[in-house]
Amino acid sequence: MSNSIAKEKVSSARANESTTRSIIIIGALFFIFGFITWLNSLLIPYLEIACELTKFQSFFVTFAFYIAYVVMAPLSTRTLTKLGFKKGMSVALLIMAFGALLFIPAAITRTYFLFLSGLFIMGSGLAILQTASNPYVTIVGPAESAAKRISIMGICNKLAGAIAPILIGFFLQLEKADALQADIANLTSAERINELNEMALRVIPPYIGIIVVLLLLALWVYKSSLPEVDTDEEDENLSTTNAAKNSVFDFPHVILGVITLFLYVGVEVIAADSIISYGASQGIALTTAKYFATGTMVAMVVGYILGIVTIPKIITQENALRVSAVLGIVFSIFAIFTEGYVSLAFIALLGLANSLMWPAIWPMALADVGRFTKAASSLLVMGIAGGAIIPLAYGALAEQWNPQEAYWVMIPCYLFILYFAVAGYKIRK
Repeated sequence: MSNSIAKEKVSSARANESTTRSIIIIGALFFIFGFITWLNSLLIPYLEIACELTKFQSFFVTFAFYIAYVVMAPLSTRTLTKLGFKKGMSVALLIMAFGALLFIPAAITRTYFLFLSGLFIMGSGLAILQTASNPYVTIVGPAESAAKRISIMGICNKLAGAIAPILIGFFLQLEKADALQADIANLTSAERINELNEMALRVIPPYIGIIVVLLLLALWVYKSSLPEVDTDEEDENLSTTNAAKNSVFDFPHVILGVITLFLYVGVEVIAADSIISYGASQGIALTTAKYFATGTMVAMVVGYILGIVTIPKIITQENALRVSAVLGIVFSIFAIFTEGYVSLAFIALLGLANSLMWPAIWPMALADVGRFTKAASSLLVMGIAGGAIIPLAYGALAEQWNPQEAYWVMIPCYLFILYFAVAGYKIRK
């Protein structure tokens, strides 16, 4: 009997050790998601100067990155079906490394299209990586603690987003970018080109570092003991659920959920990726403005922690989404009607408003869809394209009006999210 108990303890210890290793690997992947995704907030103003772009053109950074999620949606599934999830994640990291590699010729030639191509390829790899890694969050440990692991992964993601602009900003020597922006009108044509070329080349060293990290992570994942995921295994009970329904489009709340997610990702990306550029437009140096995106990410981490503590013990996810939408409207209006650091603080606080939207929208949109869950999930993933379209609309308005008034684009987005939280999620017919 004692031998049996000892064997069980050893087996349990090994299982816990394996779970811990898996969580560390997936946590590292989510950290990479955040680092590369939220680095765009610094690239937008930096490439605007280096490549001599308009406000509208600079926001093609977010367009090229997030549109990859739509383009790669069907290819991601095929890649993972053919290679398996673990190998698929390794391949995705290699694709991202290739995208980062394009930043070298882009910087040498100061060609904006090459920068955008690199961002699109990195976004494509990230789309595969997201599709593959998210299921692991639920299978690497007990089902009853899955929500806690999801929150931990979200915190890893946002902490990376807080670190990225500060760390890369150090390598980009933003004080020189500020000086160049102030003196550029006084330079001759040849001097201006030389200065801009030198500025663009400063992108190369940090991206070489990113390439090395991605390659090492690809090898680590490939050699790891992560379990494979069987996505073809169906719950027999779901086969009779919603038997009268013919497709996912027979669920209005799912379609409304996709639109809501599209708008949410759009406003989240605007809040995080426009804040440095907006700070610069308020006359604040880039060396200072680079910290603003960190403020947005910290606000999101605070929101995650509040969600862990309060949902569902104190507040339901439906009410959490309603409160978040109202806060989004209020903070946006205050950001528009105040000035300087106060206005920037309200943009950063949008991180708090946005933090609980993703975890609330998904279950509300997928409720009662039964055997159409996978199809509904695929549509929701495509809603991430909101990060490509809505920030581009903000960029166009910033050029037409000014960067502050352009934030009006967020108000109707938050109003629709509020509608979904109050009534849209209930529509089943």
